Amino acid sequence: MIEPMKKVSVVLLNKEKEEALKALRKIGLVHLEKIDGASEKLTAFKEYSNNAMLTESILGEIKLPKQKKGTEPKLSDEKVIELCKEVVAKSERKKQLMEEISADTTELDRFAAWGDVSNEDLDFLTEKGIALKLYEINAEKYSLIDQDIETILVNNDKKTVRFLIVNGGEGRPEKLLPEAFEVPFPRISTKLLEKEILADEKELDQIQAFYTDNAKYVPAVTAFKKALESDIEFENINSGMGCDKEGSENDLAWISGYVPAADLDDFKRCCSANQWALAYADPEDEDTEVPTKLKNNKLVSLIYPLTDFLGTVPGYHEFDISGWFLLFFTIFFAMIFGDGGYGALVAVLILFLMLKTKISGKKVPAAFGLFLLVSLATVVWGAVTCTWFGIPADMLPEWLTGLSIPYISGAYESAQWHVPWNSDPSVYLTKDQNLQIFCFSLALIQLCVAHLKAGVRNIKDGKGLKVLGDLGSLLQLVGMFWVVLAMVVNGKVFPMLGYINGIPIGYIEVSLIAIGFAMSFVFANYEGSIGASVLESCKNIISVLLGVVNVFSDIVSYIRLWAVGLAGAAISNTVNTLAGPILGHAILFLAAIVLLVFGHGLNMILNVLSVIVHGVRLNTLEFCTHIGMSWSGVKYQPFADRNK
Repeated sequence: MIEPMKKVSVVLLNKEKEEALKALRKIGLVHLEKIDGASEKLTAFKEYSNNAMLTESILGEIKLPKQKKGTEPKLSDEKVIELCKEVVAKSERKKQLMEEISADTTELDRFAAWGDVSNEDLDFLTEKGIALKLYEINAEKYSLIDQDIETILVNNDKKTVRFLIVNGGEGRPEKLLPEAFEVPFPRISTKLLEKEILADEKELDQIQAFYTDNAKYVPAVTAFKKALESDIEFENINSGMGCDKEGSENDLAWISGYVPAADLDDFKRCCSANQWALAYADPEDEDTEVPTKLKNNKLVSLIYPLTDFLGTVPGYHEFDISGWFLLFFTIFFAMIFGDGGYGALVAVLILFLMLKTKISGKKVPAAFGLFLLVSLATVVWGAVTCTWFGIPADMLPEWLTGLSIPYISGAYESAQWHVPWNSDPSVYLTKDQNLQIFCFSLALIQLCVAHLKAGVRNIKDGKGLKVLGDLGSLLQLVGMFWVVLAMVVNGKVFPMLGYINGIPIGYIEVSLIAIGFAMSFVFANYEGSIGASVLESCKNIISVLLGVVNVFSDIVSYIRLWAVGLAGAAISNTVNTLAGPILGHAILFLAAIVLLVFGHGLNMILNVLSVIVHGVRLNTLEFCTHIGMSWSGVKYQPFADRNK
């Protein structure tokens, strides 16, 4: 559930605000509204933080022998600030040196075929009345240069002739062939360029040596940066909170935020003890920054590591779908991962890590609990579908195949299941079709849950007629479910326009879609006036019509659970097929083991990625679209000392 919040405002003396903020941080209950402060101190803190971040990145790239925890060298904050400043300066100097080396190297490459070029010698000759210019021309054209132009051949190769023109004047000689082009003098003499490159490279080595010598202080820089985050937060609030500008002794300062309703009494006592004035009220619908604090039992809380990783937080006025998210994500994970053997391996690994963590006295990460749950669910799915490391069912022990459910089991791959309500022996369902039906049934259940929750919310909010719009969506889902079965699974088993045992089931389902569409059209936008609701639907008629198509596509989207699981099974089977023939050879036995480990390991990694892409998507997109969630929430983070 989403814990109720109270919007609070605290008023205190401006001269006491710094001490008050320290006390407020110690209380650790108020999620403050966004504040943008400005002060010289805050600017300095941010500069220190940026320098520390860059220093951590630069020095962290240097590999050093691992040090035992607690034995890392210490530095005072002043020394860390000085070190970071020096690292940043050297980083800028390193960029400059690399640019200089690149430019000088390019210049040297330009004169590589000319040999040594001395600007000093050229200037000396110019002073003596001998002005030289450097030119290049195609080797075939050199002999065609006018004899009135005095040239000196420097060198040539098969394609190009390099030559000097003596006293050719200020500009380009008039009679010079257009194919000849002038080579500008180098920035400095080529020998000086070489010396400059060597000097720059030496300085680069010195900078790198400095980095290496100080890489041992990375833990100290990291600790300083982390501590600085709390200082930046504090100073940002201190310099940004509202206050009187009159400059009198009794100037007031104030700050606003949110406190969980369950903690309000404790906060009131703290305000009274600190002699702060306090005002509080329930958040209004217009308050968009109300933080969300979730409170669930230990089982449902297993989903938190995933939602934290995704950065998804429900809005304060939205739904807490943690329980439903966990339930369906567990099922989706099991179906996509698909293989009971893979699930067993993951479960054993997680149990080992949990035991190791427990023995070491550390707290077991919450993510381990989630991994254990979904891996055990995968074992169950692998058991009922008879999927174990891609091994054919006829090679598995009978007790394993006996655990499977025939209609969806790989042990009955070629079985065709006759439909009881049809006397035609040619009408049947295969294992894959049964799995597809299971996927679409999950879609129907999950999407119906979404509209049921939305309907209950509308009833609580006093929007009784809007519930008819939710009911219309439910009717569309049920009707479209049958259409999907008819079009995707088997049209003979699920006739879209036909009878089953004398019941016009197909016509009924199509009628449900039509009735549901009409109800949604009239009541989906209801806010007190049916006419206004219909008018709103008319304004968005294209989106409303496409909504019917979206219902179809949303249900069909769940077939990805079967398709991705099928792809994973095909990969594991291929790996076994490749490794099987060489397992019996003593020389190649090790190669076969490596192939099996690599192939199945790669398949497991691909399955994990598929879960993130597909399993998460069905919860955060299809399900949340139908329930009307936008994940617009802000996580409850009270003003507190983050370093404790």
